[in-house]
Amino acid sequence: MEEEEEEALGYLDKVLEEEEEVFEYGDGELEPITPMHKQFKGDIEKGLEMKKLVLSGFLASEEIYINQLEALLLPMRPLKAAATTSQPVLTMQQIETIFYKIQDIFEIHKEFYDTLLPSIQHWDEKVTVGHLFQKLASQLGVYKAFVDNYKNALETAEKCSQANNQFQKISETVRVKGPKDSKDCTTTSSMEALLYKPIDRVTRSTLVLHDLLKHTSKDHPDFPLLQDALRISQNFLSSINEEIDPRRTAVTTPKGETRQLVKDGFLVEVSESSRKLRHVFLFTDLLLCAKMKKTAVGRHQQYECKWYIPLADLTFQTLDDSDSCPSIQALPEHEIEEMKIKISVLKNEIQKEKKAPKGQSRVERLRKKMNEQESWLLLHSPTIPFRILNKHGKSYLFLLSSDYERSEWKESIQKLQKKDLQSCVLSSVELQVLTSSCFKLRTVHNIPVTSNKDDEETPGLYGFLHVIVHSATGFKESTNLYCTLEVDSFGYFVSKAKTRVFRDTAVPQWNEEFEIELEGSQYLRILCYETCYDKSMLNKDNNEIVDKIMGKGQVQLDPQTVQSKNWHMDVIEMNGIKVEFSMKFTSRDLSLKRTPSKKQSGVFGVKINVVTKRERSKVPYIVRQCIEEVEKRGIDEVGIYRISGVATDIQALKLAFDTNTKDILMMLSDMDINAIAGTLKLYFRELPEPLLTDRLYPAFMEGIALSDPAAKENCMMHLLRSLPDPNLMTFLTLLEHLKRVAEKEPINKMSLHNLATVFGPTLLRPSESESAKGQHITCASDIWSHDVMAQVQVLLYYLQHPPISFAQLKQNTLYFSTDV
Repeated sequence: MEEEEEEALGYLDKVLEEEEEVFEYGDGELEPITPMHKQFKGDIEKGLEMKKLVLSGFLASEEIYINQLEALLLPMRPLKAAATTSQPVLTMQQIETIFYKIQDIFEIHKEFYDTLLPSIQHWDEKVTVGHLFQKLASQLGVYKAFVDNYKNALETAEKCSQANNQFQKISETVRVKGPKDSKDCTTTSSMEALLYKPIDRVTRSTLVLHDLLKHTSKDHPDFPLLQDALRISQNFLSSINEEIDPRRTAVTTPKGETRQLVKDGFLVEVSESSRKLRHVFLFTDLLLCAKMKKTAVGRHQQYECKWYIPLADLTFQTLDDSDSCPSIQALPEHEIEEMKIKISVLKNEIQKEKKAPKGQSRVERLRKKMNEQESWLLLHSPTIPFRILNKHGKSYLFLLSSDYERSEWKESIQKLQKKDLQSCVLSSVELQVLTSSCFKLRTVHNIPVTSNKDDEETPGLYGFLHVIVHSATGFKESTNLYCTLEVDSFGYFVSKAKTRVFRDTAVPQWNEEFEIELEGSQYLRILCYETCYDKSMLNKDNNEIVDKIMGKGQVQLDPQTVQSKNWHMDVIEMNGIKVEFSMKFTSRDLSLKRTPSKKQSGVFGVKINVVTKRERSKVPYIVRQCIEEVEKRGIDEVGIYRISGVATDIQALKLAFDTNTKDILMMLSDMDINAIAGTLKLYFRELPEPLLTDRLYPAFMEGIALSDPAAKENCMMHLLRSLPDPNLMTFLTLLEHLKRVAEKEPINKMSLHNLATVFGPTLLRPSESESAKGQHITCASDIWSHDVMAQVQVLLYYLQHPPISFAQLKQNTLYFSTDV
């Protein structure tokens, strides 16, 4: 049976590989496709023919699938009839559980097959099938119900087989009809194998939708319908979290009960006031926390159980109980950023060594070093607490980097706790057996770091993702709603942006745009929250999130989709809620480019000396006004200059400054402070030449690398003196402002190092023509190829230096001259 199914699904491959006559599946007859049909005439004809071939193959496999569903239904009817007699084989409840939703799924696919068949038999350019696939996708709710019951159905079938010999024979030898034209009329399969077919089918249908879209032009009526069907199918697959085949994840306890692995993954546990990387396993009745044992070379790896909690005894610790929890140790953010830079530099070195004649041995050493650094980052980055408590004992604290991930763990545990669970105590033998089985059962094999990925795997996107969060629908009542956006980088997810709170509504219309920096990212996650205004729950741990998650979902960042110049609109469905958003992507090499100045009007993208001359000022008006506003009401803002402002607000301010709007001061006073901070950063980023100039850039790089403090002092001061007056005055003004911001570090969490990390590349990064003279960018993941580490150090040097006055700088002379 499996062979027949694979043969049907491989129909298209056979057509393309074998130059023989191709047969179209018909109503009991084989209709040869003549060689004339094979000669595609132009792209339209070729697309039409390819689309027909894809559909023909899919229809053949659909017939096999319908026969499999029908085979499951055949024993159901007599079993139901026997259930009402004095000698039932199974109870009605057992029958309903085992065959749950099979009849509905059969009817859906029979109708789909009967409607699709005539379309293929009378195939031409006018035939449309998109509406059929869209309807099929819209009925996936039936599959969701089937999947939720799937494990229960298998367990019930297994127990009934053990208890009843008659049912055991029925379940082991289910007869399945073959396709109409197959020589073998029937085959035999087990009930367990057939019950897995619906789960397998959704994945295969999704692959067919991919193939159909490849061969459907964008202006064809089918294209948007197929796209919609694919989106629904992909969201469905994501929502069921790729339900695991129980044949691979079951472990039998000594009592004969089946314990199922539901979820596993690496989490950071705070133990004895230090962070430990653990592998956590969620089974159907308990949560087990393990660590990998150190083993000798050549020995099999094994886990050691640190602790376990029966789910019947597990609760989620409330904030009021948090006093008993260990304190969370968070490293200064600049140490995290420094490690990211080091990892990025290593990635660049690995790419270079791969191309060197004898670089393989060095590549291995660099990979090992990068693995150590990425593991360190994975251990020290998470800050969101996830507290769990054993009712009869100890509490435990995990730290996660993503609220999405915390929510997934919590939901998975709560879903299992809805069942009638009994508390259990494992003997030492049972615990040893269970812990030993974890190695085979685990679904997550390596910690999520780059060095564990194959070279062929996609490196992810590097650059800037522009996202507009439009609106959301599907809320049952009015409330206060906002969204957060997460992306993955360096092996873990981080929150990057947050919309404003839309108050007292069931149909929020945010229409907010964000610019999110991507560092090897492959996914975008959106979480929708209801704001908590319970004052007793506030003023807790800085990283505690007390708002309620109303829904969450994620989309894959497909480079082909997002790397166009146009906005790509999409919808994420989450718990009955639909969030509409648009996105477009700018690659890092494009976003790093400074464009030569063509403008003479406005301030953005115009040389700084042109602006100051026109304004008759020493420092551009935009710089002075943004600094004044930040110091007036943003200096206590947590993450000022680090947290992104709303892109639409920034663009509005940019336009106002460019057109010299009279209402600019009113706009500034009303605008969100992060948007004003973002406008100042954007101004420096869009300068056609960096503030510290292209001409002096190599000398800044050499000066910061000097070891002798006196030589470095002389050189760095001489370089400042060499700047044009407008550049120097603007730089000194910004310097003193950033120092004042850093004075409030206990409140705003922005240290001098954090500010240097944010502004260093913006003030020093060379323009395109200058950077082209230097090292060529060889890889998309070469994030920090423009000496970012040194750029940060240059700005940090001046930030840590005693106050520098323009007048004194111009008067002082050097002990020696530095050639610049």
